[in-house]
Amino acid sequence: MLNELARVRAFAKMQSSPTTHSVSFFHLLPLSPVMEPFRYRDGELYCEEVRIADLAHEYGTPLWVYSSAKLLHEYRAIQEAFAEVDPVICYSVKSNSNLSILKLLNSAGCSFDVVSGGELYRVQKAGADTTRVVFAGVGKTDAELRQALEQNILMFNVESEAELDAISRIAASMNRVAPVALRLNPDIDGKTHAKTTTGKKGNKFGMDIERHNQLANKVLNDPHLELRGIHMHLGSPINTTEPYEAAARKALDVVSALRSQGHQTNWINLGGGFGLNYRGTEAPPAAEYAQVILPFIKQAECRLALEPGRSISGNAGALISEVIFTKREGGKLFVIQDAAMNDLVRPAMYDSFHRLWPVKPTVKPPQDYEAEIPGCEATDVVGPICESGDYLAKGRYLPPMQRGDLLCTFSAGAYGTAMSSNYNSRPRGAEVLVDGTQVRLIRKRETYADLVAGELFAVASSVADPAPTDEA
Repeated sequence: MLNELARVRAFAKMQSSPTTHSVSFFHLLPLSPVMEPFRYRDGELYCEEVRIADLAHEYGTPLWVYSSAKLLHEYRAIQEAFAEVDPVICYSVKSNSNLSILKLLNSAGCSFDVVSGGELYRVQKAGADTTRVVFAGVGKTDAELRQALEQNILMFNVESEAELDAISRIAASMNRVAPVALRLNPDIDGKTHAKTTTGKKGNKFGMDIERHNQLANKVLNDPHLELRGIHMHLGSPINTTEPYEAAARKALDVVSALRSQGHQTNWINLGGGFGLNYRGTEAPPAAEYAQVILPFIKQAECRLALEPGRSISGNAGALISEVIFTKREGGKLFVIQDAAMNDLVRPAMYDSFHRLWPVKPTVKPPQDYEAEIPGCEATDVVGPICESGDYLAKGRYLPPMQRGDLLCTFSAGAYGTAMSSNYNSRPRGAEVLVDGTQVRLIRKRETYADLVAGELFAVASSVADPAPTDEA
């Protein structure tokens, strides 16, 4: 662990020099075996070198805990896997947009994929080089287009012909030439959840691949547009390599056809969506994705952009909660704890699986968290939200738990805080970033006053307006 930290810190320091070439340096720093930052030691859970129980005691629950070493390790794994084509790795900000996480990845040489003006603002605040940022999303506003052009982004991933027209109009008004990549829908099934698939016909994303000639010619004839490349994104998480091989093959065909017609198309962006080990070993390592993608990129002689998000941040974060009550009703055991669907909506929204286990368990953590486990009982882990859909797990075999016990929900670093809300007027939890033995608070716990800070009283009252309190 400490050796890994030393390597990633050294890499970050090297990246501070604009003349450093990251690929050659990566070859000097071989990756360590797959690291697990959250592990049990002497009967209780740690993040890197810090006891989780100590963090919960100091910062309260629900609490988000992130590992610096894991974030950097996963970024480096992707960079190393694709190093022979010197890719631009654009971390998908929507997966986790905390400024400290963005700053950490930026210091290691990572770039960013944004889908809103707010996300672009965040990466600016993180000190990112916006000339290496890609801007995706189906509904970019005129204000966002202007903002991105002012920041000289690498390229827009254009989702529709109407968007192409809007970009041209805004660029003309600014006397600029806008760099674009056509987001083409390759009609490839990533075999992921219906709500997170993006590469099939009929999805709201992208344009039918058969239209690429028409759209490319439109760009070629527009003095305010520059066609830099093509973009494809298949969905997330994708736990097999075959969809990427098929997409890379189609990308090569499209680029070859465009070049034969005189287009200088130099970029292939294959999006993100690499899988994550929510259960244990279901996702291929980055090297396996690279093995099927690289031959086509090299044959196309194009620059490669990738937009990983969850595969970098997912297993670097965990959600820590405290048991409030337990109860037995209707022949079921319920553990009611203080993390809810407003904190982590993925189980309710996607029926997603997260490993859960006590911070100080009476039963050793299993290899298979979905099996019947000796000494454990089938349990529904639910939260305080007034919704039947407010749960983190159902029918999960867990050790006996009681009021005050701490529970860890693993693989929660992606689409946790980024999708959190104040539903039921619940303040959002704190976030901390662990670096070896060091801990930094990177987001304060919200208070009741924070909940109403942006609201205004719209009607006069004969009674003095109540002053919000800071109680949480």
